[in-house]
Amino acid sequence: MDRVGQDTAASTQGEDYTRRLQSLAGARWKRWLDVQAPYRWNLRRLHLGRTLDVGCGLGRNLANLGGDAVGVDHNPTSIAHARAAGHEAYTVDEFFRSAHARRDAFDSLLAAHLLEHLPAGQAREVVASYLPFVRSGGTVVFITPQERGYASDATHVRFVGFTEAAEAARDLGLTVVRQYSFPFPRFFGKLFTYNEFVTLARRP
Repeated sequence: MDRVGQDTAASTQGEDYTRRLQSLAGARWKRWLDVQAPYRWNLRRLHLGRTLDVGCGLGRNLANLGGDAVGVDHNPTSIAHARAAGHEAYTVDEFFRSAHARRDAFDSLLAAHLLEHLPAGQAREVVASYLPFVRSGGTVVFITPQERGYASDATHVRFVGFTEAAEAARDLGLTVVRQYSFPFPRFFGKLFTYNEFVTLARRP
């Protein structure tokens, strides 16, 4: 496997996966209700500064982060969509050749709905390859789905709850500073598809 996990499941790499994400994001009821509002608020209240969004997909969180966030994803079709939406986003190879791939270039790293798509060892390897670009004392955020959300996507390969996310952080040499359920309390995770585990960790 290469340094940044391009050997992840083919089901997340092609145009079909991008179209699935587009279909989910473009549902009429989601547009009417602005369902991203609470998630946008959640990210912005963390004051993450300049953020590297690893596994950015279509750029949903790039839009929520605002400012000068940069995204990277192994799916070139998703990256093309993110760019068309006006976001700064790169394929893996493009990112590592870019001016952004320099030590301490970012205040934080966001891995939202990434860890559950990878075996534990591969997830650590992917995140580790980007950590040098986060400044000392910077924040690393892991966001993963709870039970209902996990079951909703056949490309998920392992359940990553608070315990698993904390283990990943410690294995990466990070210090966990907070874990919480969002947007609803933990017991909603078996009922509400979009309830999430959020883990905040600090880079030494």
